Amino acid sequence: MATLDAAPALAVVDLCKTYAGTAVVDSLSFTVEPGRCFGLLGPNGAGKTTTLRLCLGLTAPDSGTITLDGHAIPAAAQTARIRVGVVPQFDNLDPDFTCRENLLVFGRYFGLRDTEIRARIPSLLEFASLGSKAEARLATLSGGMKRRLTLARALVNDPNVVFLDEPTTGLDPQARHLIWERLKQLKAAGKTLILTTHFMDEAERLCDSLIVIDHGRKIAEGSPRQLIAAHIEPQVVEVYDEAGGNLPTFVAAVRPLAERVEISGETAFFYCREPRPLLDRLAEVPGLRYVHRAANLEDVFIKLTGRELRD
Repeated sequence: MATLDAAPALAVVDLCKTYAGTAVVDSLSFTVEPGRCFGLLGPNGAGKTTTLRLCLGLTAPDSGTITLDGHAIPAAAQTARIRVGVVPQFDNLDPDFTCRENLLVFGRYFGLRDTEIRARIPSLLEFASLGSKAEARLATLSGGMKRRLTLARALVNDPNVVFLDEPTTGLDPQARHLIWERLKQLKAAGKTLILTTHFMDEAERLCDSLIVIDHGRKIAEGSPRQLIAAHIEPQVVEVYDEAGGNLPTFVAAVRPLAERVEISGETAFFYCREPRPLLDRLAEVPGLRYVHRAANLEDVFIKLTGRELRD
């Protein structure tokens, strides 16, 4: 595991990138400590993918500094990437190769000897729960299997830092939970994980710290628990008009019972510190269905970035 005085795995200072006069990354700064899972959250178009490309040296910044695993980026990006793994948003495995061949060929890009790569392949496939699929071609694999193979491929060079761009998008719950388990194992082994995701429960489970960005700027930073405590009332009651319960009338009558109320379509969100009076009133109103839960990271995300759809 990393020592407390270890240099940051990734340090970004005043990073800027503009396209066609629009600031896509705007004075962005953050630090990722080694052996931690760091989340980069934001709506579509917020600048997450551009930030990852800048950190990997795939795009040159307009200004600012980046240090990745002790190397200045983009000047020493090629050297830095020798000990960096990347799980891209979309799988780009070679369909003409077997699982074993995908790992073997990818390992050669890092200058590894075939004997060294072949020695690593069995453990990588076992890690991805693909031990019986070494000779299987991609056409025979499910989407979850391909995603797990992409994760295994990102580890073929035994990286210090692993970038994961929406690693569980499109997966069923079982596959998501398996990947979460594997990512926790990587962190326990001292790997640094840098994660982008649209699943707030994923970020809440995995991330030690995170930032929320919108329009290229950082708008919040902290651990999931810190952000929830700082931005959201502790209890949430979601109320749905299920059978003519006249939700607007109910909201108008009980609005003083919550610190904050948001309406989205046919749902009212009541953010409370003490929900019991509201729950007592709900028990008296037929036609309204409700869910009472603790506040979570998704509530923070929605509050900070809005409920409107982003393309």
